[in-house]
Order: sequence, then structure tokens, then C-alpha cells
Amino acid sequence: MFNIIARKTLLVYCENYPEAANALMEWYHELIGSDFKNFNELKRRYGNSSIVSDDRVVFNIVGNKFRLVVRIVFEYKTIQIKWFGTHAEYDKIRVKEVKFKKQ
Repeated sequence: MFNIIARKTLLVYCENYPEAANALMEWYHELIGSDFKNFNELKRRYGNSSIVSDDRVVFNIVGNKFRLVVRIVFEYKTIQIKWFGTHAEYDKIRVKEVKFKKQ
């Protein structure tokens, strides 16, 4: 099972993007209960996910309306939430460098 750092970060995004809150919480509960050993296993379950760099993975949330950027370290079963926003906002960030900022 994965440890997701930090649930509080996810809750901030749920507050800021209520339209995506249910999908984000569903993603959270699915991932904490999963046992993916590598990105290929993750990709089989989340076909819309993309690996970027530095173990960063991008998930499409609510279809392709929102994007979630996380860092996954499969060896330690750890996921760190880096960024969440609309697809339009995603197009304006540097996905390889972006970090969580409380809004």
C-alpha cells in the first residue's frame, strides 16, 4: 500500500476545485490501497497517466479537465503530491519543477 504525502495538500485542492473533489478523493483511496511495483503496472490501471521526470507522473482527473502532478517512488511506496489544476493552468507550468504552494 502507498503512503501519500500529504492528504492535507489534497484537501486544499478539493477546496479550491470543488468540481474535482470527488474524483481526487477517489484517486486518493484507489492509490493508497494499490501495490504497483513500477510505472508500467500503474499505466495498465491508469492508461491516461504519463511519466515526466524525477519519478513525476501526471494524471488526468475528471476526464482531461484537470491535471494532477505527483512524484512516485515505487521502491518506498510513496507518493508526494506536487500540483493540481485545470488543463489550461497545467499548460502554463513547468511540470518538471512545480511544487505545491498553498493558495
